[in-house]
Amino acid sequence: MKNNNKYLQVKSFVSVLVLIFFVSCSSLTPYKVPVLQGNIFEEEDIEKLTEGLTKDQVQFIFGTALVKDPFHPNRWDYYYSIKVGTELLSESKLSISVKILFSEKVGVVLQSKENLTYSFNKYGVKAIKIGETIKQNILSIGKLQLSISSLRNTWMATSTKLELHQTKTSLAAKRAKNVINQPLKFNFPNKFNGKIPFQKQNTLKAAVIREKGSNSEREMAYMMDLSGFEVRDVHMTDLIEGRENLEDINLLVAVGGFSNSDVLGSAKGWAGAFKYNPKAKSAIENFFGRTDTLSLGVCNGCQLFVELGLITPNHNRKPKMLHNDSGKFECIFTAVAIEKSKAIMLNGLEGSILGIWAAHGEGKFSFPQDESNYQIPARYLYQNYPSNPNGSDFNAAMLSSEDGRHLVMMPHIERSIFPWNWGHYPKNHSDEISPWIMVFENAYNWIINKA
Repeated sequence: MKNNNKYLQVKSFVSVLVLIFFVSCSSLTPYKVPVLQGNIFEEEDIEKLTEGLTKDQVQFIFGTALVKDPFHPNRWDYYYSIKVGTELLSESKLSISVKILFSEKVGVVLQSKENLTYSFNKYGVKAIKIGETIKQNILSIGKLQLSISSLRNTWMATSTKLELHQTKTSLAAKRAKNVINQPLKFNFPNKFNGKIPFQKQNTLKAAVIREKGSNSEREMAYMMDLSGFEVRDVHMTDLIEGRENLEDINLLVAVGGFSNSDVLGSAKGWAGAFKYNPKAKSAIENFFGRTDTLSLGVCNGCQLFVELGLITPNHNRKPKMLHNDSGKFECIFTAVAIEKSKAIMLNGLEGSILGIWAAHGEGKFSFPQDESNYQIPARYLYQNYPSNPNGSDFNAAMLSSEDGRHLVMMPHIERSIFPWNWGHYPKNHSDEISPWIMVFENAYNWIINKA
């Protein structure tokens, strides 16, 4: 009997709970989450806006603008709203005028002594003057004075951090330091007049030799043509199959590039094409065996002639071209100091300091003997990285044969022909061509006199 009473009590309690639950449900409404849309900003964010902020600083405060009107590229529109269901609880709008200096619209920045605004307006082209150049190392924006040296360090800081992952830590730090401590400076040859050479009455036969993956052969041929050479384009297949033997060639130039994609190492495959093809091997050996010839190897061509042992034929232990100390490809506009040597093609350039492009991954001269055993006609202006981009022994940028007839170099003279090719050219010179043309002028004069 007692058990039945307990059962009835429990049943009554559960019934009461169920009744309360259903009564409560009849008065419940679903909870609606507030939805925030757009760029959320507050009054304190707006107070951070001051004149002179860059677009990156504005974007850091407010985020990316929700609307950028293509018809008003200098205005950023920020908007946000808070809704619960379909009910709008709050909304805010903010338009920021981004000054022309920080416009994302495509444009061109020009510097000239002339009144460019007036000149362009005549042709209906809108030009806005944004500043003037001064001799001080300062950038002035209104009352704001900024140190250009400090800005340069800030700008390069990101590159340095990236380079820490790409090259040796010590060299990444050296570049950051030496980019300021290694200023470019030049000293032009006394005999250089800045004029494009006069057309020669007699042309001499020369050849540009190349392999699969070579480049800059046209620039090199053009430079040779200016100095009176009739230039022949010789591919390795011409030598291998016997269509060309170089018997009537006086000047042979091996150009730069990435022969055979450098898969066996720089110029290793190219050298193999000479070593293991009888006709090609005979042609190159006969050419270098003559006494009336000159040759030049640039970059990949330098690696080729060094690998074949053609520059130091009497040495038991030959120089090698190794990977750059940085362990990566280096491309830089640097400068070389040309010294007194037996190099025929550098005659009259002794004492010069000339700008030149260098671009290579295996450009380090490794010399197994003492420095006195080599003809090193040119060295990088500064011994340390990055002026010397590869870490070559004895700071060598070029190497000459003992008799001076054969010259190799890692930097590219053919990419430095005209003043506008240079990364920087002296302002006090209004030259038609750069001093590097003297290399082929010397070659022409030596061969014509030899004949």
